[in-house]
Amino acid sequence: MTDHRIGLTLHSLPQILEGDIDAILDALIGEDQAARLADLEAEFS
Repeated sequence: MTDHRIGLTLHSLPQILEGDIDAILDALIGEDQAARLADLEAEFS
């Protein structure tokens, strides 16, 4: 499974199809937090 938006590739398709999406969510949350922090840093620079 690959999410090209954040450059994440996981080799656990059977687990993902069974509903184990924690790794995907963690990566997406991390990317979102990094983007928000970068926006804040740019705003206050």
